[in-house]
Amino acid sequence: MEFEIWHIWLMAAILLFILEIFLPSFVVFNFGIGALIATGAAALGMNIQWQVFIFSLFTLASFFTVRPMLVKWAYQRSDKKETNMNAMIGRIGVVTEQIAPNQNTGRISVDGDDWKAQSVNQEIIELKTPVRVVKVESIVMIVEKAIKD
Repeated sequence: MEFEIWHIWLMAAILLFILEIFLPSFVVFNFGIGALIATGAAALGMNIQWQVFIFSLFTLASFFTVRPMLVKWAYQRSDKKETNMNAMIGRIGVVTEQIAPNQNTGRISVDGDDWKAQSVNQEIIELKTPVRVVKVESIVMIVEKAIKD
């Protein structure tokens, strides 16, 4: 069994596409595109210099066209969720120690966790009052009353 040059280009393209499965960065994929186009050039009977030129040209072109589109598509997040401290903003908690700015006291419980708290407008917030986290500064929750009196 004798291989023609277009068979070799096609096998290279298939191997590169398979390798991309194990290296998900859309880099090897671009070489696969170049090899696939070079397969067509070889099948049309172009000499090896033209095949290599076409391979190089289309690999480079796919780096600047196909790869950015694939990266944008693959890494888009429709379920973007805040994490860490940013996830606390908007949560409702309960005052476990009176928030009094002039005495530098105040603690809240949010989802079972205890946090130091300050009121957003320097008002006193009584014990067991529901509050909403407005901002996070380091480990201090800046809160406001969740239900207006």
